[in-house]
Amino acid sequence: MPAHPEIIDLVASLKAKGEAFVLATVVRTVSVTAAKAGAKAVIRADGAISDGWIGGGCARAAVLKAAREALADGHPRLVSIQPRDLLAEQGLRPGEERNGIRFARNACPSQGTMDVFVEPMLPRPVLVVMGASPVAVALAELAPRFGYQLTVCAAPEDQHLFAESDRRVEGFALPPSNEPPSNEPPGTIVVSTQGRDDEAALKAAVMSSAEHIAFVGSRRKLAAISEALLAEGIAAERIARVKGPAGLDIGAITADEIALSILAEMISQRRKAERSSIAQ
Repeated sequence: MPAHPEIIDLVASLKAKGEAFVLATVVRTVSVTAAKAGAKAVIRADGAISDGWIGGGCARAAVLKAAREALADGHPRLVSIQPRDLLAEQGLRPGEERNGIRFARNACPSQGTMDVFVEPMLPRPVLVVMGASPVAVALAELAPRFGYQLTVCAAPEDQHLFAESDRRVEGFALPPSNEPPSNEPPGTIVVSTQGRDDEAALKAAVMSSAEHIAFVGSRRKLAAISEALLAEGIAAERIARVKGPAGLDIGAITADEIALSILAEMISQRRKAERSSIAQ
């Protein structure tokens, strides 16, 4: 059963917007089931099925649970929904996993079996690097290897220092927090100007919709720039979002080591949020 054009269009639209969702596909059915192999559904992050159909309530609960978990940890799942008698014959319990398959009970009168592949579609995490310091350049080289979508904000004469990026901005003109770009989710901003337009870069960062903001520099320098921004009328709660110095304390000295410590902190925050989502 081919996917309906509406589902294909919706998948393309959600990907373009950078929205996380799950594509659930029925890959096998045995005996009588409401949905047949090839049936698909798009499941949004709030658990709503936006389009498509994978059967009634007998199968939906197990698929939605797997979808929540897949969105949280980024890993696909194969869910096999079977009648109680068949599970018992195999020595299986509902909720048990074996050989990479999650088993669930089909309580429908039809008593058929349906296997559903649950595939998370997650946007790449966004990193905005501000400045062209050696740390900024090192971080921009390292982050894409870990799947980050990279935006470089630097002066025109410094853009050549960055070999790779998904997007380039001359200067620090990011959209303000009340005007997020429709196709780019909030992410992490690392300000690593190190003496060149520090205040302008940090002002742009705190006025953005970024989830995390890190400043490469001493606490004293961050405090001085923060005072200047407060004097300009920037709200204190915006400035308080900045973490400085950036990175985990690993005793880093070189630019590469500092960039590694910043990336490690970003990954730590991201995985912690994922674990929290699973626990909920």
